[in-house]
Amino acid sequence: MITKVLIVQSNKALANLIAKKIETALGYKVDLAYKLSEAKLFLKSYKYLSVIVGSSIDGSSLESAVDYIISKGHQAIVLSENSDKEYRKNMLNKNIIDYIQNNGNNDINYILTLLERLDKNRQHKILIVDDSMMFRKQMKTTLENLCFKVITVAHGEEAINILDTTPDISLVITDYNMPVMNGLELTENIRKLYPKNELGIIALSSSEDNETIAQFLKFGANDFIKKPFSKDEFTCRVNNSIESLENINIITNQINRDYLTGLYNHRYFIKNMEEYTQENNEKFAVGLINIDNFKDLVKKYGEENADDVIVFISEILRTNTNYRDIVAKFRGEEFCVVLKNINIYSAKDIFDRLSHAINNAVLTSDKDEVIDFTISIGVTLGGEDSLDDILDNADMCLHKAIQNGGNQVVFS
Repeated sequence: MITKVLIVQSNKALANLIAKKIETALGYKVDLAYKLSEAKLFLKSYKYLSVIVGSSIDGSSLESAVDYIISKGHQAIVLSENSDKEYRKNMLNKNIIDYIQNNGNNDINYILTLLERLDKNRQHKILIVDDSMMFRKQMKTTLENLCFKVITVAHGEEAINILDTTPDISLVITDYNMPVMNGLELTENIRKLYPKNELGIIALSSSEDNETIAQFLKFGANDFIKKPFSKDEFTCRVNNSIESLENINIITNQINRDYLTGLYNHRYFIKNMEEYTQENNEKFAVGLINIDNFKDLVKKYGEENADDVIVFISEILRTNTNYRDIVAKFRGEEFCVVLKNINIYSAKDIFDRLSHAINNAVLTSDKDEVIDFTISIGVTLGGEDSLDDILDNADMCLHKAIQNGGNQVVFS
């Protein structure tokens, strides 16, 4: 999907300068409107990541332009020469993304950083936990204006239920004083399930007691905001928490992920499975997967096309397994899939479907040739044996599949 930005500014030189920088630095598509009447036509036809509106608009006041943009469901960034604090405060109360005083290149660079942040925010989901409907609504509106997906609940017990059913939440924002389960208890419960590098927590409280802040941080909160807070402070702290998570994930992925496919690597697989087998008594299935005659594939189509086959298969494995399962890249052309909390009958069905999906998939080379490839899978059920024994059993099944001509699944 192409990311689009609209600039509404009668100063054509400034508008073109900002547009060029956005297109060059971020690769976004930029539309230019030098009048509000032109902007209205764009806004009817397209959805924008944000609308950058300047104080110089022929025939219209900045306030009326901002009001119109917001009324049509678009996010607005105001770029203005007006440095009056009260004017800026009134503008921010209109629920714009930000008010930027135009002083030169540094402000344009800030706009680039802000747009990139908004684009990344669309990938994140935030859970708000507060028993005040007014605060929930205010925070939800602000965060949605920053392009986050937002879920709201009234107390900690509801939040735990949401986390159980919605595994892709990036950040929890929780009040302290709530019925059923307060914010401190919620923080403690969340940290039993999610470490800081997987899920951020920002605590809120109007309490003057410094001990409350200390307790939240001890129990695992990433940050603390004292009520009442300004919109600017709230926005900055949320964005900072999300950026910290992203930076941690980048480092973690470099350590735990295979560089070619993005799947978990052998090191992570062993660490994760050792923890899993120690903490759980449930049955699971381990499938070792090998690309048949891979060396011949490399000779016939070349290394780059062979790498494309590996990436292609990894995507099929990733998209056809559950988020709790593990899909890992082992040595060379070998993968490993762990299906958690499953019986042998369901496992057979899933691995047969994976085999069918991959062996019947169509991939073309850089010369538009159809690349002919198949896989073999060896599967065993785990639960009582050591991890080494389980992997050895799966490996023996895989060798049987290969020795029998490949393109098949063998179970033990």
